Amino acid sequence: MAEDSGKKEEETRKVIHTYPLVKKCDMPEDMKNEAIELIVTACEKHQNCNDTAARVIKETLDKKYGKSWHAVVGEGYGFNIAYECKTLMYLYFGGNLGICIWKS
Repeated sequence: MAEDSGKKEEETRKVIHTYPLVKKCDMPEDMKNEAIELIVTACEKHQNCNDTAARVIKETLDKKYGKSWHAVVGEGYGFNIAYECKTLMYLYFGGNLGICIWKS
């Protein structure tokens, strides 16, 4: 019986993913891979400050792909945006941290 309750407890635990989970992306494959790598690095380096992580992501994308990039890093937000085609990515990282990047 003790084993059964232990199994049920494990099943009800919340699963936290440590890998990036891309929900929406229309970028070319090479840009997508570079953006994911950049996002993961920035979010891991600045775990306690989402503003700093967003700033690092935005400034790096501005340098690499030209001006007018935007980055939102946080939990529990919604958005409705206009963006240039082939420049949108929305993903989750670290379980509940949502990251949206786009160029306009």
